[in-house]
Amino acid sequence: MARIVLVSGSLRRQSVNSAALATIRSILDRRDGEFHTSEIRVADLPYYNEDLDVGPGPAAVSAARELLIASDAAIISTPSYNGAMTGALKNALDWLSRPWKASSLSGKPVALLTASPGMYGGVDAQPDTRRVLERCGALLIDHARVAIGNAEFLVGRDGTITEPSVVAELEGLVDATVAAVRGHHRVPVAA
Repeated sequence: MARIVLVSGSLRRQSVNSAALATIRSILDRRDGEFHTSEIRVADLPYYNEDLDVGPGPAAVSAARELLIASDAAIISTPSYNGAMTGALKNALDWLSRPWKASSLSGKPVALLTASPGMYGGVDAQPDTRRVLERCGALLIDHARVAIGNAEFLVGRDGTITEPSVVAELEGLVDATVAAVRGHHRVPVAA
């Protein structure tokens, strides 16, 4: 069974990025038990402080690092705040990027998407987020860009996105993630 960690860069309860990840979780759950998904909640991590980054670090940080190390890939979804990822996501990546060159992100396949109530879907946050992930040592998964615009109108009562064209985009991102896991991975994934 492949393990995929989901990370929302949003802190809001009604986050469209969390809804996009809930949709991805639903897509993965329909794939005959091949995948186990878990979540890193960026709100649980304290502000990065190198003075606290001793040994395993704070409990929430240690748990997030261990979860990511044990995973086969991660999928990150973030809104755009002033043309960049959220501060909460950047803080999480700062924690997860340590220790340098031996972090939980080093060599980890990562897929990226953005979602926003705005019409452009937070696409302007993607270049900066990709750059930071590359600097952290993550292996960015090659996939068609996913930027979900006007997303608050797409979330159904169950908290997932229901618009067929967007679901198809998310399925494409999942397919790319599965292909990256199969190509990189230590646990066989059923065909």
